[in-house]
Amino acid sequence: MFDTPCKFSVRAFAGVFVVAVALCAQAQTAPSGPAAAATDAAPAADAVAATADTVAVETAQTSTAPNRQGTFKTVHGEVTVVHGNMRSAAVVGGPLRASDRVMTGAQGAAAISLLDGTVIELGANSTVDLAQFRFDSTTDEGSMLVKLTHGTLRMITGLIAKTQPEQVKVATPTAVIGVRGTDFIVEAQ
Repeated sequence: MFDTPCKFSVRAFAGVFVVAVALCAQAQTAPSGPAAAATDAAPAADAVAATADTVAVETAQTSTAPNRQGTFKTVHGEVTVVHGNMRSAAVVGGPLRASDRVMTGAQGAAAISLLDGTVIELGANSTVDLAQFRFDSTTDEGSMLVKLTHGTLRMITGLIAKTQPEQVKVATPTAVIGVRGTDFIVEAQ
């Protein structure tokens, strides 16, 4: 029936659905006639514009997905992601890319799941760089370097550590740790 594929995110669909419901509700309660149609056009146009903005944001987030090396699974308190010269608040479901820095505040904490299944949990007042991350999901090979400047980090290793444990390293200001275990905690002052 359809010759071209159609891509819609769940959020965009929900936005369109909400607009449709709002317009139906408004149509049922609003007076009819040519004068009423002119006044109803402005709210409808605003709703469509808001939905278009949501779709644009979704498209922008999707376009950066190939650079995503990890995803924030939990975020508590103040957690900031530094990507190049840009700073943003970390959000659940938000991306983490290679070379990003994550900083937690005095009451902050976060858990990040990387593409190979590695989980990194950060405690309060921590600064961590995902200095290097490469993973091939076909061969389960890759490499990872996480730099802990200060604070605490718990790592539960994933597929890279299982197939190539020598390729997973955690660096602190005083040491570089080669990973041999599957669950460990590192603290740097």
